[in-house]
Parts: sequence; C-alpha cells; structure tokens
Amino acid sequence: MNSQAKEPNPLGLYVHVPFCASTCDFCAFYQEKPRRGDLDRYLAAMELEFAGLPQDRIVATVFWGGGTPGLLAAKDLERLGKAQLQHLGDAPAEWTIEMAPSTVKPDKLAVLRDLGVTRISMGVQSFDANLLDSLGRLHQPKQIYQAWERIQAAGFAHTNLDLIFAIPNQTQAQWESDLREAARLGPDHISTYCLTFEEDTALYVKLSQGKVRVDDERDAQFYERGWDLLAELGYAQYEISNFSKPGGECRHNLNTWRMHEWIGCGPAAASQYAGQRYQRPANLDQWLAGMESGMPPLEDEVVLDDRLLLTDAVVFGLRMNAGIDLGELKHRFPAAGDLGSLRAQLEKYLDEGLLNAVGHQGYRLTQRGRLLVDAIGSDILQQTS
Repeated sequence: MNSQAKEPNPLGLYVHVPFCASTCDFCAFYQEKPRRGDLDRYLAAMELEFAGLPQDRIVATVFWGGGTPGLLAAKDLERLGKAQLQHLGDAPAEWTIEMAPSTVKPDKLAVLRDLGVTRISMGVQSFDANLLDSLGRLHQPKQIYQAWERIQAAGFAHTNLDLIFAIPNQTQAQWESDLREAARLGPDHISTYCLTFEEDTALYVKLSQGKVRVDDERDAQFYERGWDLLAELGYAQYEISNFSKPGGECRHNLNTWRMHEWIGCGPAAASQYAGQRYQRPANLDQWLAGMESGMPPLEDEVVLDDRLLLTDAVVFGLRMNAGIDLGELKHRFPAAGDLGSLRAQLEKYLDEGLLNAVGHQGYRLTQRGRLLVDAIGSDILQQTS
C-alpha cells in the first residue's frame, strides 16, 4: 500500500491562468493572448475543474500562477475565485496570486482581498529600466512603485517580490541595488531567480546568435552576493531562490518540495495526487474540449511509488536550507526499499565538501553545494533511475 493512502498529506491547489499580454524574452511557460471569447470559455471550464475537486480533503494552500493571473478583469477574478470557494468551502489558510506591476489595479485588489487572498506575489524582475527592457518586460519602474503602494493600501497579510539576476550586461552594483530596493519596500518574502536560457524563447535565440553568452562563474558571483546581502537585509534563505522574514515562507511551495500532494487546474497545470503524477495539456483548445466534453484530458501520467517519491523528496529537499533526513523520509515512504546506494551517494558529496551532516541521518548542502545543486540533483536522479 502506498504510504500516502495511510496518512493524508497536506493538499495544495494550483490554478493556472494562461493569459499574457506579451511574451517576455526569457519566458518558456505556456501562455495565450487574452481574447474575450477564450476568457469566457476558460472561466466556464475552470468551474468544471473545481467541481471535480475532492470533497473529503481540506485544501490547505492555493497558488494562482501563469501566465498573468492579474491580467484578468476584476469581475473575472471574482468569478474564478467564487467558483473555487464554492467547492473548497472555507478560504484556504494561504492563498497566493501572481501579479505583474502593470496589472495591479485597486478594483482587482479589493476583489482578491474580499475573496480571502493572503499573499500578492509581484514580478518586479528589476528596478532598472534598461534591464527591464533587455528582458522584454512591459512595465517601467514607476509602475512598480505605483503597484506597490496599491498593494500596501489594500492590506494583504503577506507580499512577495520576484527578482531576476545574471541578466546580460547586468553589473554586481545593479544587482545589489535591486536587492536593496526590494528590501526597502518591505515585503516579507523575496524570490530571486538566475536568468536561464530556455529553448523556444527570444533569449535562447540571442544565445544561439552569439548576442549573449552563459558565464557560470559570473552567475555564481551573483548567487553568492545575493545570499549574503539578503541575510544582511533581514531575509533568511530557506530554499535556493527563496528568502523570507519569520513566518513569511510560502507554505504552498514547501508542500510541493516535500513531495506532498497538490492538484493543478487549468491548461498546462501539473498534479501529484492519489498515487499519480499527471499534467493537463499545454493547449487551451485541447484542454477546453476535454473539459467541455466531460473527459478531462491527462498527459504524461506517471504511477507513483515510494521509491520515486523518496528520491524526488531528496532532490527537492536538498534545495531547502533545512536539508533532508533519510530516517524521516524512510518513515514516510516505507516501501522505498534499500537506501544503501543513495546513502553512499550522499556520503560521497559529504566527502567532497558539498554536504554537511546533520544529526544521525540528516544532510544539508554547503554553500559550495548550493551552487552545484542542479548538477547534484541530476546525478541523484541518474543514479537512482
């Protein structure tokens, strides 16, 4: 029997809003232009998705991502939120919604606050106009400040600002300036993401043309300076890219990284629920057709077992500053089998100075290990596959 069936895990809900006014140069997420007819069909289909949510589980956390959820008009946000609450009952303890600065309007914020949203996460990326332009962002710095004033006035319990670093031609001084400015505004959570070159993006085309280049040593310098400066500014790192003041951690993401359960609604949304991992198609028309016909479409279905879940819990758990405890994971996933080879891998990283031992069976990345976390994760997956 799968251990998840014995002891229900915290359940999260992810809602994907796929609409964007434009595509940023770095973005590889599925998105669509916001046409009124598509919006109306999307909202109706989401009502069908919500109707299929389990009624015997409490949804502890909700995260609306995209796309740009804040692009929806106030009346559309209200319709989507009320449809969700109709099937959840009470508002979740944590409810996060992503917004771009240009989409933050008082009427939208009022609706979201009244629905019970607890956190607004705003994609700032940078406070520098030239860097924003190089990323293909539509907003200007003045819109960030205007949006922030509106968010503060609306009185949400929690706020997050997203920043991007290692942007082509960005200097260390510019990165420090962005971090200090974000902290000056006073959110209780800051996320920082290293710019990546994803295929099928405008930035990847520039890379292939030689207009920009990858510099791992430069990236590492940005990482380390960000970690040190945010600590000085009062933000504790709890995951490679995430920092918070006490009590400001994102519970929804923690739930996901710990390999608990979540259900994804909307096109391209992924789920890990009831012993399966699957995804809705990243195609609005295909998703709509499936929902409207009463046959919700599934792709990339994987049957989960304890071995797979434990391995993934190690890979994602090492990204968190708290690290992992093999004894605790073995208790959660008792059918994972012998962990000798995995333990030997972790001991190898310990010998190489990439991990520190914590207690009897715990491991936590060192600073050097955090810089190599993606390679470590890939190695663990390759060795255990």
